[in-house]
Amino acid sequence: MASSDYYEVLGVPKGASAEEIRKAYRALARKFHPDVNKAPDAQRRFTEVQKAYDVLSDEKKRALYDQFGEAAFEAGGPPPGHSAGTRGGRRAATAQSMDPEELDEFFESVFGGRPSGFGGMGGGFGRRGGASRAEVEPVRQTIDVTFDQVVRGGTQSLRLSEGGRSRTIEVKVPRGIEHGASLRVRGAAGGRDVILGINLLPHELFLRGGLDNPGKGLDLYLYLPLTFAESALGATVKVPTPSGAVDLTVPAGVASGQRLRLRSKGLSDEEGRVGDLYAVVRIVPPVAPLEDAERKALRRMSERGASPRSGGAWRDGGTSTPRV
Repeated sequence: MASSDYYEVLGVPKGASAEEIRKAYRALARKFHPDVNKAPDAQRRFTEVQKAYDVLSDEKKRALYDQFGEAAFEAGGPPPGHSAGTRGGRRAATAQSMDPEELDEFFESVFGGRPSGFGGMGGGFGRRGGASRAEVEPVRQTIDVTFDQVVRGGTQSLRLSEGGRSRTIEVKVPRGIEHGASLRVRGAAGGRDVILGINLLPHELFLRGGLDNPGKGLDLYLYLPLTFAESALGATVKVPTPSGAVDLTVPAGVASGQRLRLRSKGLSDEEGRVGDLYAVVRIVPPVAPLEDAERKALRRMSERGASPRSGGAWRDGGTSTPRV
């Protein structure tokens, strides 16, 4: 890789503060991470950004770089009379590892969890191609997560078996984690990392993300059964939400298939974002046999009103979204 100015790589001036360097690095890391950016040069740009940050975020390395440039980290090390510390020489330029806390924050902000492909970037995270692997291959396993765990977060016990022995570990489940996301538990399997794929178990009432995006996002959907009278005349009904039942005002004339929106009653995540809850109307006919008077009343209503098959009902299917 050609020599480059680390400050230019991060887009900061030479007098930039540690916080400015950190902020610029995190923005660029998100932009060029290969799991997010599919451009051909994304991996190269990401590695450049990681290398620049590895040096400029360390006061001693930065001082050496400001004085001698990249020569301070070549195979021969810095000029006589200067030391790169315990991580001197070539190793200082290639040991491009994130702080564990920064890594957690980064992947939470990009993926809502840690990535399934973290261990497969060739020779360890952020290392240049051709370097020897610094990590053994992680253990991969799927973990079932209930809806309540997604709502509240918390910990879950997981039993691991390896080499005829078994052990139980505690796994932190972040609030709002999505189906298909991954969690990484460091050193949990005899020193090897464990990558857990999230399998979100279905809920009897709530559907996350709707039919178009199941298991994703923070919005929730549920069916709202209404009688003929409630749909025609309007009503106030109790609707379950993850935080408890709330009153919902049903407008008169609501049609089957319409969605009634309850703002900020969906899921929330660790970053404080909150989704909405959509109650999808389902008109339920009476089960008991109707009396003659009731039948006549319904016939009069049908004869007096316009046919629901006229106008644009065929096109929109009655699925507009009133905001309540």
